[in-house]
Amino acid sequence: MSELQGSEGTTQRLPVIEKAEYEPPPAPEFEPGREAGREGRFWSARRVPAAVVAVLLLAVTALFLYDIAAVRAHRPAMAWRRDLAHQLATRPLDDTWVLVGAGVTAVLGLWLLLLAATPGLRAVLPMRRPHADVRAGLHREAAALILRDRAMEVAGVQSAHVRVRRAHADVRAVCHFRELGDVRADLNTTLDEAIRGLGLSHPPALSVHVRRPGRKG
Repeated sequence: MSELQGSEGTTQRLPVIEKAEYEPPPAPEFEPGREAGREGRFWSARRVPAAVVAVLLLAVTALFLYDIAAVRAHRPAMAWRRDLAHQLATRPLDDTWVLVGAGVTAVLGLWLLLLAATPGLRAVLPMRRPHADVRAGLHREAAALILRDRAMEVAGVQSAHVRVRRAHADVRAVCHFRELGDVRADLNTTLDEAIRGLGLSHPPALSVHVRRPGRKG
């Protein structure tokens, strides 16, 4: 409480506002070994295929519209369109060029359908979600670098090459001392723990290969 002295010598007690202690709720800790919902792959925006298809369609549409407008203006149609119409009207369906054109069109259509139906972004591995509103991914190169650094910490490992795929993590190590079986066992233990620590939604299966360095000369 504080006091304020007035002009007539009287004092008045003023209320004191004390700050309420605020303790934010503790954030949920992410445990590497905790099971979480399995997340799907990230969907690619596919800007390059979409841009290529849009530019091609725009160019073909503009060309046809220009030719149709020219015909409406009592000008002769373009020679290529007259020739195309003649070829389409006279060539049989079993003609080689007709079959080639149909095959190319079908392949392009299947390719576009495949792009539309698959997620893409194969280089990004989805991670578990400790928070419902947060979603993260880890690039394969980054995961391979982490596993390689952990592999190099194992005693006896001279060099290591790691390749991370969607379902497998292939580790090839060169051991210059210690028994190969002991090094392989330590690598399995260390890298299993490292993979769990990555927090991936679909942890890749580990495959470890250990060999001696080749002889020089």
